[in-house]
Amino acid sequence: MAAIHESSALGLLDEEIRERFGDTARLSGGPAASARTLVDIFDASVRACPDEPALDDGTTCLTYRALAVEVERLRGRLAEAGVGLGDRVGVRVPSGTNDLYVAVLAVLAAGAAYVPVDAEDPDERAELVFGEAEVRAVIGARHELTVTGRGETPAARPGVEHDAWIIFTSGSTGKPKGVAVSHRSAAAFVDAEAALFLTDEPIGPGDRVMAGLSVAFDASCEEMWLAWRYGACLVPVPRAQVRSGADLGPWLVEQEITVVSTVPTLAALWEPETLNDVRLLIFGGEACPPELTQRLVTEGREVWNTYGPTEATVVACAALMTGEEPIRIGLPLRGWELAVVDEAGEPVPMGASGQLVIGGVGLARYLDAEKDAEKYAPLESLGWERAYRSGDLVQAEPEGLVFLGRADEQIKLGGRRIELGEVDAALQALPGVAGAAAAVRTARSGNQLLVGYVVTQDGWDQATAVEKLRAELPAALVPLLAPVDELPTRTSGKVDRNALPWPLKNLETAGPAEQLYGTEAWLAEQWAEVLGIPVTGASDDFFAIGGSSLAAAQLTT
Repeated sequence: MAAIHESSALGLLDEEIRERFGDTARLSGGPAASARTLVDIFDASVRACPDEPALDDGTTCLTYRALAVEVERLRGRLAEAGVGLGDRVGVRVPSGTNDLYVAVLAVLAAGAAYVPVDAEDPDERAELVFGEAEVRAVIGARHELTVTGRGETPAARPGVEHDAWIIFTSGSTGKPKGVAVSHRSAAAFVDAEAALFLTDEPIGPGDRVMAGLSVAFDASCEEMWLAWRYGACLVPVPRAQVRSGADLGPWLVEQEITVVSTVPTLAALWEPETLNDVRLLIFGGEACPPELTQRLVTEGREVWNTYGPTEATVVACAALMTGEEPIRIGLPLRGWELAVVDEAGEPVPMGASGQLVIGGVGLARYLDAEKDAEKYAPLESLGWERAYRSGDLVQAEPEGLVFLGRADEQIKLGGRRIELGEVDAALQALPGVAGAAAAVRTARSGNQLLVGYVVTQDGWDQATAVEKLRAELPAALVPLLAPVDELPTRTSGKVDRNALPWPLKNLETAGPAEQLYGTEAWLAEQWAEVLGIPVTGASDDFFAIGGSSLAAAQLTT
């Protein structure tokens, strides 16, 4: 993985880039680490650091030796209940507690795969997930064990081919999709990151890693093993502080956190000084605003931008951030293969854009065999027997891939195809913007509007922002700007576009800021009728307040 660090942080000469990657958009992270299991990794840390803190929820701090004892106790209960090698066990334990992470480790130690559901999710969701996964048992609060059936295989240490976890992602049909990740893939991911982060001063005893993500989200696996791979301490965040977001900043200081993996939306809520002790900051899950990286990249701290779908084991590629644009998702981890392809499945030239396809050791599988065959079909152009089609559009550059957005977020507005990810990126690059997302909304008149929701901070000026967007984007892509206090997120931490506020209160209640007369008053009425948005003054610009060429045509009919 050192090569990735060199190319993303130090740069390569053009001829070296061509020699390493060729002229087509196929990138390789090199050979994967030696095969082992997550249980192997944990046991190695217990042997190396028995008396170092391993898990601290603020109520009890467990050393690695003490944690191993707790894990063995619960593993024994699972074995007695009939949970065996290759089985699946539901985990629905309250967040922010040691009990949650003991449960995860105990299931792995029993040779089973853990199937997490957030304790605060509806019962219907838990029943659906556990039913689809056919779990043998469910671990609840205070390690209450509910047995749903006995397996035929006794509990035993897992092999690299056995599943480590099964996480359910949202499906386009509304039905969650179960994704199973093997120990081989999971451990390869953990070891690949070990060769990537803080190579000069690796994570180790004395480091404290924040655990703030829901275990139903695959990035929680990164949090856990950023601690347990190195003999560091995992520090669960109380759920109340995760909900508030802004309160997490002071908590980081109080808990002396040194390693954080989170989403940009959450980090944007923290004052920069609350991260003074943090020497490794990892972003993932959503696009990262350039201004956020400029604020947080500093001497003595590595800031990484990572990308990876659940279907390819958490992270497929990463980029060390410098605070300069463009924001990249980087190059593949050790053992991962990436290709950027056109609609025919052929690799595009370097410099072109297309769909990102992932191969290599990190490939997971769907529980649904039909879905698995569809999404992991061979990529004949490169001879890959299994390849995951991400549905994400990227720009292929040898220095590192640039994320453009979801292919399925290409929407039509006024007859023009629009990529929401492109609008997101432009919004996030505006001065004074801490976070942003675009969405299409329908006004009461039926007119569709492209709205850019922005979380603002010092340096924000709406007129300047509109001017910058007009200079950088086609007219049809310049959104109506809507400042908001925060962006709604899903359990995964990603922005929930469907929950972005509409109608906007200020648009619903606003009237003219100045009295209009005659032709101006009549024209303002026509604009408001077509756009569904009140005109505030004679100087308003039709296109700046949400008008499009199609809407303009409506005015003339």
